[in-house]
Amino acid sequence: MEPQSHPDKTRTDVDSSPMRRSVEPVLMDTSEVAAMLNMSTSWVYREASKLGLKGYKLGRGRNAKVLYKRAEVFKWLEQQKIH
Repeated sequence: MEPQSHPDKTRTDVDSSPMRRSVEPVLMDTSEVAAMLNMSTSWVYREASKLGLKGYKLGRGRNAKVLYKRAEVFKWLEQQKIH
């Protein structure tokens, strides 16, 4: 008599298919920008407009979230390169 295989062992997982691609986020929140630049979030809030980074405010009041375009952050960072 052959041992029966468990149904879960023969099942293929849909999420692990090679057709599924991860999507790179377009926006970064203030804490992500600060961590990437190794600066504080207060520095990012204070200096962003001086650096030419335009924030996108989502929400209202104190709980509003400010997001920045990832491409703009990397563009600014590239301009800071010492030649």
